[in-house]
Amino acid sequence: MTQHPNAELIQRFYSAFQQLDSRSMATCYHPQVRFSDPAFQGLQGQAAAGMWHMLCARAEDFSLTFEVLQADSQQGRARWVASYRFSQTGRRVVNHIEAEFRFADGLIIEHRDHFNLWRWSAQALGLKGLLLGWLPPVQKAISTKAMAGLAQWQRAQ
Repeated sequence: MTQHPNAELIQRFYSAFQQLDSRSMATCYHPQVRFSDPAFQGLQGQAAAGMWHMLCARAEDFSLTFEVLQADSQQGRARWVASYRFSQTGRRVVNHIEAEFRFADGLIIEHRDHFNLWRWSAQALGLKGLLLGWLPPVQKAISTKAMAGLAQWQRAQ
């Protein structure tokens, strides 16, 4: 059975991510791509590709598994698990993510990742994240810090 070309596109994206090849990942994105997840919200175009460049460049003790769940001409879904050492605390994180995609011109034009930010914060930040990571102001602070880190990294490039 032949996969839909957009399933192959998702496969190519995550296979590149497994190799920390952010340049190949970026070729899967439409120039007008929109990306969002609980930490990085509302990224568009080059900012979305820049986030993957930063994450790949900073990855420590990284591994990734993925499964393409569905893809057709309009949309797709995948499930992936990233395991890594969070550089700010040195703590091990295993993040389970559900991804949704929309396609245009044979590329990913919208990519939304969903994961439990409280579970992530408990792993990445330890007791503080476990006790406070469910609070909306703490989740907002995590996102604000992630976005500021991305802006700083992009200015340095």
